[in-house]
Amino acid sequence: MAHTAYPQSYYAASANPTPQRPALLDEVETDVCVIGAGYTGLSTALFLLENGFKVAVLEAAKVGFGASGRNGGQIVNSYSRDIDVIERSVGPKQAQLLGQMAFEGARIIRERIAKYDIQCDLKDGGVFAALTDKQMSHLEAQKKLWERYGHNQLELMDARRIQEVVATDNYVGGMLDMSGGHIHPLNLALGEAAAVESLGGVIYEQSPATRIERGANPVVHTPQGRIKAKFVVVAGNAYLGNLMPELASKSMPCGTQVITTEPLSDDVAASLLPQDYCVEDCNYLLDYYRLSGDKRLIYGGGVVYGARDPANIESIIRPKMLKTFPQLRDVKIDFAWTGNFLLTLSRLPQVGRIGDNIYYSQGCSGHGVTYTHLAGKVLAEALRGQAERFDAFADLPHYPFPGGRLLRVPFTAMGAWYYSLRDKLGF
Repeated sequence: MAHTAYPQSYYAASANPTPQRPALLDEVETDVCVIGAGYTGLSTALFLLENGFKVAVLEAAKVGFGASGRNGGQIVNSYSRDIDVIERSVGPKQAQLLGQMAFEGARIIRERIAKYDIQCDLKDGGVFAALTDKQMSHLEAQKKLWERYGHNQLELMDARRIQEVVATDNYVGGMLDMSGGHIHPLNLALGEAAAVESLGGVIYEQSPATRIERGANPVVHTPQGRIKAKFVVVAGNAYLGNLMPELASKSMPCGTQVITTEPLSDDVAASLLPQDYCVEDCNYLLDYYRLSGDKRLIYGGGVVYGARDPANIESIIRPKMLKTFPQLRDVKIDFAWTGNFLLTLSRLPQVGRIGDNIYYSQGCSGHGVTYTHLAGKVLAEALRGQAERFDAFADLPHYPFPGGRLLRVPFTAMGAWYYSLRDKLGF
């Protein structure tokens, strides 16, 4: 089914004006065909165009239709599994490269916003909030780890200090990362798409890739057209479907839910988050929240394995919001939506090449806003023949989910239940 409009969300309702983009209706030749106009695809296209490549982007629905236009809007550094896990599982050179890249995505986002004048409500500052002493000691170790890789914009906060930035008594402490922050995610994607087009790139909407003819010069087919290219970049993530079966077996789409309040008064908004930082807690199944540009509280959390849409999103997330901010019990919820991200068993991104000319990146595992922007640069470097950083990702070990595609949902849900129970019991 063709998706000619965005799913209902606060972001869709407050999106910047964007042009209608045509579907692909004929045969086109280009240097690189990018499949997917989310952050990974747009970032790749932009870096390639800046380096002289001719690029065409195929999008099954609309720019930023998937996770890129529906996420929590938080700029969070590193990966879903942190650098210490990487250090234990790979060699020192690979770990060093991946550690150095862990903070690059946030810089790329800010560079893009400044260079192309993207209006997306950028605010600096992100808080990791600890609910237990064990989580706080983990943050202390994380600060030392990140500082070892040259990341120094960090401040540990005790219980008194964190209450100065988050108006709740739920937390024993936290860590403030001033290179973190938040944005209107759909407007960021729309701004990047405009930047792609300003450099001569072409984006086709309503043009799902249905088949890739592999070979020396791959051909990507859509329902009404096809693109001949020297290279293909597959950037569909959780919305790729079964276009590349070898990628689908090692990943699983998951849904996360978000609600947005009615606009709050300036006084109420400032009383909740006085410095306008975004916040995520340190639980395995974490909650995350922030203020929008027009002073609404955007609150998200929960995971639905297998990416089914729950019947009543507000009933899942509103109790979480009220546990953090009981003072909002009479506030109306204006928007509630879900969006899919792609989970890998290792919770590390999967990057690689199939044959000589089909490249891919997928599986951000909930850490996609910054990683996808880095991925675009790394993929573009590889196409230019500079593969050292690409290889550092490509050499990470990945495994299929136990039980195959049929059992990956129940197995993963059982694992999540176990970790969630540990969070509740404070282990």
